[in-house]
Amino acid sequence: MSNPDTTTDPAETRRLRVYRYKRGDGVEHFDEFEVPVGPHTTVLDALSWIQHHRDPTLAVRHSCLRASCGTCGVQVDGREELACVCAIADQGEQITVEPLANLPILTDLVVDMRPFYARFPGEHPIIRASELVADAQPPEGLAEFVQFEDCIECGLCVSACPVAATSHEYLGPAALSAAQRLLEEPRGVACEDVLAWAARPEGVWRCHVAMECSRACPAQVIPAERIMALRHELTFAGHQRKEHQR
Repeated sequence: MSNPDTTTDPAETRRLRVYRYKRGDGVEHFDEFEVPVGPHTTVLDALSWIQHHRDPTLAVRHSCLRASCGTCGVQVDGREELACVCAIADQGEQITVEPLANLPILTDLVVDMRPFYARFPGEHPIIRASELVADAQPPEGLAEFVQFEDCIECGLCVSACPVAATSHEYLGPAALSAAQRLLEEPRGVACEDVLAWAARPEGVWRCHVAMECSRACPAQVIPAERIMALRHELTFAGHQRKEHQR
């Protein structure tokens, strides 16, 4: 678990304004807490301190504590962050913590991720074996390899996406990025099926190129670039752009 004892100097505190919602209560609201902090305190540390010392009913989802699992995604002052690596020192004196947007809220800061996973193409594998050769060298003319297999499926990109905010049907940046990776490494998947899936009205052409998904991505997957590459694949393959809601 995250360390609830966040500081050696109890005189230094930050005010956390935390979103609260419990099923059955019917009322969403914010609770405020004065939290002792240190130079290395994270938002997750602060939330854990609240659980241990002020309100054990506060619900927060987390696991790895090192930005690998993606489960602790929240909004911090309106920005999508992984709470376990979001430093309190980089925030203001009052910090507002809310659940991710564009996904159903289960309780407090915990959202239902099932609609997020349901967006992915049916061919999207749960586990893919790495084929990276440790001593591989880039071809002549390329400075380095860029790996797009690092998506941790945290949902931050969907939370940041302005199109996902207006349409629950939109497939979203994570799912469309996954489709582009399937085209890059099909491994038995029919590319035409992937292109047809992405070309649906709720698919790749719904993106407004706001780039907020790439800004929010903690794994440097660059979803917006993947979506543009997928559009190029569709155009090159002769698929017609379908009418989409604006």
